[in-house]
Amino acid sequence: MHSTQNARINQITSSTLIVGVDIAKFKHEARTQDFRGVELGKPLAFENTQDGFELFVSWFRKISTESGFEDVTSP
Repeated sequence: MHSTQNARINQITSSTLIVGVDIAKFKHEARTQDFRGVELGKPLAFENTQDGFELFVSWFRKISTESGFEDVTSP
């Protein structure tokens, strides 16, 4: 692992929501998990548009608030 990867891993705490996005040309897929790798909420498929991005942001903010996370990061 590179030192930057180790630094990012060290930033993850029990209050961190991890958001992963599989990007594609037209439709993206997103998932969330906690620091132990437990998936939270349902996966989200969203389009590569402004409306799709706004849907994505509101989706992970809702999960973050409902689950009590203070930090959000992506791998």
